[in-house]
Amino acid sequence: MTDYAGLKNKVAIVTGAAGDIGKATVNLLISHEAKILALDIDPAVHSLAQGERVITQVCDVSREQDVVSAVALARSAFGQVDMLINNAGITLNKPATETAVEEWDRIMAVNARGYFLFCKEALKAMQPRQQGAIVNVASIVSVVGMKTTAAYSASKGAIAQLTRVLALEVAEQGIRVNAVAPGVVETDMLSGIVEDSRATLASYGHAHPLGRVAQPQEIAEAIVWLASPKASFVTGTVLMADGGYTAQ
Repeated sequence: MTDYAGLKNKVAIVTGAAGDIGKATVNLLISHEAKILALDIDPAVHSLAQGERVITQVCDVSREQDVVSAVALARSAFGQVDMLINNAGITLNKPATETAVEEWDRIMAVNARGYFLFCKEALKAMQPRQQGAIVNVASIVSVVGMKTTAAYSASKGAIAQLTRVLALEVAEQGIRVNAVAPGVVETDMLSGIVEDSRATLASYGHAHPLGRVAQPQEIAEAIVWLASPKASFVTGTVLMADGGYTAQ
């Protein structure tokens, strides 16, 4: 296992922690002895609780009061916030002309507004200590087009740009802001939006030069590396964890 020096007893907030990438990220942070506040709108997040080291809370990232409450909980329980992993997200597989305004608004509320709210509140906790790291989970569709993903792609594009702007705004305060842009990952979310997940995964796999889709653990490794001191001179980047997809 890679030695992520400096993560022991560091405090991380992980959103979307009940999902596949979220759980993989929480488990990787646990293995490096970080302290974690794991959040999700799904009460299943409570299954991740581990005594005083991993605490959990149900949270709707699109609600400002939920976000304020979550960051306050991390500070009261652990005394500080060192890392924010913005991973919560929802998707929609529809052409733009078939996307309802309400669907568009919900995607943007969770994927764009939610990331902004958590960045804003986490930075308030990090700035007095002049240190910290934020990792936002974007997507390959933040930089390339893909049919039937208008709302989702727009929200992920917003995340990529938010990452770059925030990195510039807080660099002098010793805080790093980066994003990971996964290609297709084998998750329950993907299975829920396609009719034949096995056939779809095979098709998506062939579209990646590495010839397969990613596993959640592989994306978690990229996330935790960016959040760790190992990436101490990396900020404002959108790391393409996409099996070579965007290199084509």
